[in-house]
Amino acid sequence: MFAAIASLLLGGGTFFLTLVVMGVLGKAYETYQERYIVKSMNDLSDMFLFIDPRQMLVLNIASMIVLGGFSYLVINPLVAIGAFIFGFFLPMMMVKHYRVKRIKKFNTQLVDALQAMANAFKAGLTFQQAIEQISKDSMPPLQQEFGLFVKEAKLGVPVEEALNNMSKRVGSDDLELVSTATNISRQLGGNMAEMYETLSTTIRERFRLEGKIDALTAQGKLQGWVVSAMPLILGVVLNYMRPDLMQPMLDHIFGYVLVFTIMLMEIMGVLIIRRITNIDI
Repeated sequence: MFAAIASLLLGGGTFFLTLVVMGVLGKAYETYQERYIVKSMNDLSDMFLFIDPRQMLVLNIASMIVLGGFSYLVINPLVAIGAFIFGFFLPMMMVKHYRVKRIKKFNTQLVDALQAMANAFKAGLTFQQAIEQISKDSMPPLQQEFGLFVKEAKLGVPVEEALNNMSKRVGSDDLELVSTATNISRQLGGNMAEMYETLSTTIRERFRLEGKIDALTAQGKLQGWVVSAMPLILGVVLNYMRPDLMQPMLDHIFGYVLVFTIMLMEIMGVLIIRRITNIDI
């Protein structure tokens, strides 16, 4: 009798606990979908890469399983835990990296496009005609963004709103400057050709200064990576030359804590060095 009651209570408790856990996991998934997947989808759509959110989630899970399983089979279970976590966020990190590269490429193309627009104004073309001509002659991503701007303008979207939409979509500070200057010039009047020539010269000079600063700080960045990699390289070499000395540390929890602490401090050192050598103009 008591055994049946205990079994019934245990089964009921397990059932309600399962409901609570499923509810918590459902809320966590909704939060993850709102904060990360939706943001990644917006970033991809802004870059003219259209992927379904479910495909993105499947890609995250596949990356997590591949990296985690490989680390578990080749290295050890402790490293596999970190690989599982890193693998889950790896696709989103790749999306962010691709977006940064796309913005840099767009800024490089924008300099020549501004000079071409200045020449188009001198030839007597209107603003929309100049952008349409540049979108036909340029390469992606500038071709994609200017082409979408032309389509919005032809559909009746005001030029100022279309410029603001393109600026928000690309995420480039240079394009935001161009958009603001263009809207002000169109409202107040002015020499558009001279304005675009000035903007092109200013942005080109900023690129020159950024290249000079990158050359001056390259040594510091390289030193940071070399110094950070030295403990890892030294540990691998010692493990290869004297595995009898390294194996006791890897067989004890204290060794794993020590390795984790070293890796954490190395990552913090790299981030601090990058923050020091990263000079924004």
